[in-house]
Amino acid sequence: MSRVPPPLTGVRREGSAGLIAAIAIAAVLFVAVAAIFAFALLRPVGDPAAIDAVASPSPSSSPIATEEPNPTPTSTPTPSATPTTPSPPVSPAAQVCEGAPTLLSIWAHPDDDIIFANPTLSDAIAAGECVRTVFVTAGDAGKGMEYVQARELGILRAYNAMRGREGLWHADEITLDTGLHIRRLSPDGDDRISVTYVRLPDGNITDGGFAATGFATLSKLFDGSLASLAPVDGGPAIDRDHLVASLRELADAVRPTRTLTHIPRGSAFAPGDHPDHSVVGSLVRDALSSDATVAPGIRYFVGYPSENLPRNLDGAVLDAKVDTYRIYTQQDSVIRCADRGSCLKTRKFGEWLQRSYPKTEAELQLG
Repeated sequence: MSRVPPPLTGVRREGSAGLIAAIAIAAVLFVAVAAIFAFALLRPVGDPAAIDAVASPSPSSSPIATEEPNPTPTSTPTPSATPTTPSPPVSPAAQVCEGAPTLLSIWAHPDDDIIFANPTLSDAIAAGECVRTVFVTAGDAGKGMEYVQARELGILRAYNAMRGREGLWHADEITLDTGLHIRRLSPDGDDRISVTYVRLPDGNITDGGFAATGFATLSKLFDGSLASLAPVDGGPAIDRDHLVASLRELADAVRPTRTLTHIPRGSAFAPGDHPDHSVVGSLVRDALSSDATVAPGIRYFVGYPSENLPRNLDGAVLDAKVDTYRIYTQQDSVIRCADRGSCLKTRKFGEWLQRSYPKTEAELQLG
């Protein structure tokens, strides 16, 4: 029997392994070359950091204009709007005078203005200034609203005399932002003039008030022994802080060039004056003397103690002042006088009429 040589099994296995290894190496090389080629084709040109700087400029870099067919609102930097201070709220009592200075006068009782501050008031009216007068108390003397309304009518007629024109007045009932209710009147067709009544109780020359108003006084309110004070016409009561704020609001509402009022407490000219006068002067000073635009124009007028100072009014100036006062007194049953002579002979009043002494803050001689 003939013999057959054994198969070459080991040789074939070695050959197969080498072939597989060669194929694997070739595949790895192919993938590597392909990756390098793709990277070369797809990598960005230039420094990536520089691109970022252009796209997102630093705060210190200048803006770079870009061309876009349809720019969006955020593509071009826009300057921020300059913040504006909101306008202060306008008081319901706003009454600004256009084209002329404004004289604000604030007094305790109806008639204090024409007794102590004339001819300053009448001169201002004659010069075409706006005059805004405020009376803090009703000057009621414990006599009720009929007497109050008579005095108020007398004041309106006195102002008609000063402005040289008769006529009706219209009234506005106003509640200030502070809550204080006021009654303001102006002549029809002449808004340069206004007279405002607050109508708090008259405190009496004794500073003890009157039984009809519960012996309530401005002094008690000012000193803190009375928490609030109600107007004699039944309006809402007000405390001291709100009364000061109300005077400030009234001043802001008219923007005065000058302000006239009474001598305040603590001044060398205050002893012997009506207590209501001194408190109103102090209230006005507290309300307005810190306002740099108003304070330089404040003048404080000597009241009852002026009779001890030299007479400084005479001639036509005195005649006009006395006649204005006489017109007022036709409505005031307590101090009525028929003519110039009788007015000047009225005890105390005749002496006050012949004088007018305004004082600056520096002249108050505050103790």
